[in-house]
Amino acid sequence: MGSEEPPQYTRYRARRRLLGGGRDASTAAREGLRPGRVAEPPPRPGEPGRGRAPDAGEIRSGGGRGGSSRPGLRAGGWRRWTTRKRIVLGVLALLIGWVLLSVLLFLVSSHFNRTPLESNVASVLDPAGNPLTSANNILVLGSDRRQKDSREPGAEKSGPGRSDTILLIRTGGGHSARLSIPRDTVVELPHGQGLQKINAAHAFGGAEESVEVIKKFLGVPINHVVEVNFENFPQLIDAMGGVDYKGGCIISRINGGFANGGYTLRLPAGTHHIEGRQALAIARTRENLCQPNANDIQREEHQQALFNAMKSRLLSPSSFIRLPWIAWNAPPAIISDMSGPTLLSLFAGMAVSGTPPTRVLKPSGGVTLPNGGAGLTVSEAERRRDAEAFMSG
Repeated sequence: MGSEEPPQYTRYRARRRLLGGGRDASTAAREGLRPGRVAEPPPRPGEPGRGRAPDAGEIRSGGGRGGSSRPGLRAGGWRRWTTRKRIVLGVLALLIGWVLLSVLLFLVSSHFNRTPLESNVASVLDPAGNPLTSANNILVLGSDRRQKDSREPGAEKSGPGRSDTILLIRTGGGHSARLSIPRDTVVELPHGQGLQKINAAHAFGGAEESVEVIKKFLGVPINHVVEVNFENFPQLIDAMGGVDYKGGCIISRINGGFANGGYTLRLPAGTHHIEGRQALAIARTRENLCQPNANDIQREEHQQALFNAMKSRLLSPSSFIRLPWIAWNAPPAIISDMSGPTLLSLFAGMAVSGTPPTRVLKPSGGVTLPNGGAGLTVSEAERRRDAEAFMSG
């Protein structure tokens, strides 16, 4: 060729396939190559043969001329990286799908299984924005009405019943506060009913009268009402896998106790993992044989400990596995003026707002009612102080 320069070659390296080698076995066999190897063009004149062993300099630089110093492109490296990435994305998609399934089940159950409040309650409620983004005051009530076949002495079996639990929750828009009202607190009821315990408002006029009385008593707005449907309450606790309750000794006989076909709760002081029937017994305990002289404040403490145990369980990692079952069983345990989406916003707002301490409206003394019963009085200064702390929470 005389003085002509040697011909130039362009070298190409074939990328390995995701699920196998570069060429199939038949092609490699025809070309005398092992599977997964590619043929390379002949060396240029003066270029060392490829069959020799690389020297130390080539090893340090990544394996010689055809090698790559990037570890992510070494043989099989990028394939392993892609596999890990796909696994992570697959797990993430599974978790998101699990949450979306739970949300869907909650909304469907809210539409078909939730019991709505009486329509007249809406007229006494104050308007408010979404519970996730705006401050809302939620009145939580638990009725002491028992089933018709109950044999518990003195149990109410008809009507709305007295409110065993009276709790105000403030949540949404960065707010988080709780205020518990002892059910033996004496107030003036409307419609000529005179001095009564505050829990009697629910027996006389249901949730509507309870809202009216508490708004007047504390001077705070109430935006929504949630009543606990105790008939379905145990199923919710069981769907959560039980809760870890911590409190003092409780011995109580619900619906007359075991001897009368009811349920007897015996719970020593300490921390216990309890199931649905035990949780219902704690919520409904009026006479604790461990503390015969206990007042309404001690009963409120048991209920607050149960409420905190439920929230801690819901926020635990183990509840994520049970999330669809919890979502399906939550709406039947609730009687509320809120629709499914609004309830979902409420629970989301409570989850992100943390667990604030519960203030209990402290009585300033006792009083004897016209019917001979004993009640608790709360001073106006105490009411004003607790109401202001609640609204600023």
